[in-house]
Amino acid sequence: MSEDRVARIEAILNQAFAPDHLLVKDQSHLHAGHAGARDGRGHFDVTIVAEAFAGKRPLARHRMVYDALGSLMESDIHALRINARTPAEN
Repeated sequence: MSEDRVARIEAILNQAFAPDHLLVKDQSHLHAGHAGARDGRGHFDVTIVAEAFAGKRPLARHRMVYDALGSLMESDIHALRINARTPAEN
């Protein structure tokens, strides 16, 4: 199930941003017993490097990622740590 979620997140972000680099890690095992983990949703760490973030502040970049993930934020993702950069910042 976890690998499925990671693959879905990767597919969505690849399509939305055509990133130069993308790494999605499932960190759910670190939050076992946490209130947000009880409903089965996961904790993920995303590092994404894409030109689409050029000229955007960190908050705007995070919103772009949240918007791209859409309904997964309600059904599959409880927490998301985002490191969003441009290739020039990499």
